[in-house]
Amino acid sequence: MKDNSEERFPIVDEEGCVIGSATRGECHSGSKLLHPVVHLHVFNSRGEVYLQKRPEWKDIQPGKWDTSVGGHIDYGETPEQALVREVREELGITDFVPERVGQYVFESRREREFVYVHRTIYDGPVCPSAEELDGGRFWTLDEIRSAIGQNILTPNFESEFQKFFL
Repeated sequence: MKDNSEERFPIVDEEGCVIGSATRGECHSGSKLLHPVVHLHVFNSRGEVYLQKRPEWKDIQPGKWDTSVGGHIDYGETPEQALVREVREELGITDFVPERVGQYVFESRREREFVYVHRTIYDGPVCPSAEELDGGRFWTLDEIRSAIGQNILTPNFESEFQKFFL
């Protein structure tokens, strides 16, 4: 498997307003074109958090544990539409109530993302996509704290989770 480098993403300003479009390849090439993504942190009623394992073929942070759901917003799609689509595609969940907890700009060496952060409490079945993920599991907050800084979790998950949930 491989990411589609020709997939079109919206380009946004610092407030999240669409100002153009570019391909995935252009956005992930070090261009720092600001493009929007949605994240959902899935908590169960015991306070554990579901983390997904990124497959080795991903172009960004392969093999690391990451936010429950994370995905790019397609050109012409709203953050809410993207969130519903990504949650269904990645975890097979269709009956959840998202709560937006914030937004921020994340920057790495290769890219800049305008991140819409959401959370939900969910105790139903989770069916991680065999095509998009290398599985996943619920983690306790203590397990997450212990893994931070150990090159196990993605850097954006670490900074986002500490900012909004720890």
